[in-house]
Amino acid sequence: MSHPRRPHALSRRQVLASAAALAAPALLPAHVLAQDKFPSRPIKLIAPWPTGGSSDAVMRAFADSAGKALGATVIVENKPGAGGTLGASAMVSAAPDGYTLTQLPLGIYRLPHMQAMNFDPVKDLTHIVCLTGYTFGIACTADAPFKTLKDMVAYAKANPGKLEYGHTGTGTTPHLAIEEFSDKAGIQLNPVPFKGSAEIMQAILGGHIRMMSGTTEFAPHVQSGKLRLLATLGSQRNKAFPDVPTVKESGWDTISESPFGIGGPKGMDPATVKVLHDAFRKTLEDPAVLATLDKFFQPVIYMNTADYTAYAERTFKAEKATIERLGLAKKS
Repeated sequence: MSHPRRPHALSRRQVLASAAALAAPALLPAHVLAQDKFPSRPIKLIAPWPTGGSSDAVMRAFADSAGKALGATVIVENKPGAGGTLGASAMVSAAPDGYTLTQLPLGIYRLPHMQAMNFDPVKDLTHIVCLTGYTFGIACTADAPFKTLKDMVAYAKANPGKLEYGHTGTGTTPHLAIEEFSDKAGIQLNPVPFKGSAEIMQAILGGHIRMMSGTTEFAPHVQSGKLRLLATLGSQRNKAFPDVPTVKESGWDTISESPFGIGGPKGMDPATVKVLHDAFRKTLEDPAVLATLDKFFQPVIYMNTADYTAYAERTFKAEKATIERLGLAKKS
């Protein structure tokens, strides 16, 4: 006489199969399991500048600090050239897994309007976090016939096109910032391009030009009294020069800080972006990082992922308008 099978009884084969399924994760290779946790291997961070400069030093400080927060090594790879855009270019072919990142300097929003580039800074990049920027200022010789920015504007209006200023090259931030300010102030200045900061300093200290627009290469000469700092171009006064007003404070709404941060390829997992954002955000609490920023007169300019992405969209449009107004747009 046969007995009916109990409806909930499991065969020996089913029991063994279930046990094998439960044990399967433990049998997988360690590197497969590690893929579930980010990061599980070193991260490459591209610094699109030569080694040894201030931008390189700042990026290495961020990399060291972020690596500690992430529990992984962040390796800086220098890719100088092409106006600081080679990092963004590299993101086009990089995997969006969070293991290849780059600094995003202001030039990536400007140069595509001036020449052909292989990337769109809005569509082809993930903006993770903004961290800092540069300090730009307008300085003049100590014996210039004006002591404030307002005095300089009055002098320029009385002497149109006769007041010259040095800058680091056509289309660079020190050039475009002063052109924007001049337009708003209703003055005509005579721009004189130089190949770099060293040439500008040689020219202004030698009395060949009376004014300059640039980053803080002017700082020691202002502190020694050889130059006078008329204004800085940030959104707030620089703590190294607390008595010097901003251009905006002086009455003209021009702000130029060249904010920069960290980005990656498009299509990154939001969870990975959050891990990276939080780690780099934490670097702004690291005394070693803050000391490095202070050394190079760089302010903290923090933007979260959403704000940084919105900033990129605004800036790309604004740079297009500026480049077209100055007649520097690429030929279509």
